[in-house]
Amino acid sequence: MKTVQLELPEELLQATRMTLEELRLELAIHLFEQGRLSLGKAAELANVPVWQFQQTLAGRGIPMHYDVRAYEEDRETLRRLGRL
Repeated sequence: MKTVQLELPEELLQATRMTLEELRLELAIHLFEQGRLSLGKAAELANVPVWQFQQTLAGRGIPMHYDVRAYEEDRETLRRLGRL
């Protein structure tokens, strides 16, 4: 997997009064909210497990993007796992 590095002046990070991890989380939340990243990719950017990212979203009242296609994919997965 290729990676890309983003360089920020340290003073910019200090101005936000956030850690780098907090900044990554905020960016991930924003991109998820805008529909630019899926749940899994946003959690990956935030460097947290998906369940933790979901809890963070819920705690902030940010709704999940859950459409018919995702529902059908979930049903198919449950069928394959023998849970439906």
